[in-house]
Amino acid sequence: MVGIKEDHLLDATGLYCPDPVMMLHNKVREIEVGEMLLVLATDPSTQRDIPKFCTFLGHELVEQVNECENETFSYYIRKGS
Repeated sequence: MVGIKEDHLLDATGLYCPDPVMMLHNKVREIEVGEMLLVLATDPSTQRDIPKFCTFLGHELVEQVNECENETFSYYIRKGS
């Protein structure tokens, strides 16, 4: 996470499948190509769903961090074209 600066934040903590990915889909539509989005989530299924979302739709998953202490998952995503 050091050195990565997000342009947008999507806080999906406390939500469960399919809500985090549905919110991500809507948020990505609002931002510009090349901008960085930080997604925060607590649903373990996002570890599988968000990378697949990025691959399928052509976005770059720059970094994925699993913080065990507070059971939060962070995803830095750069919007593709």
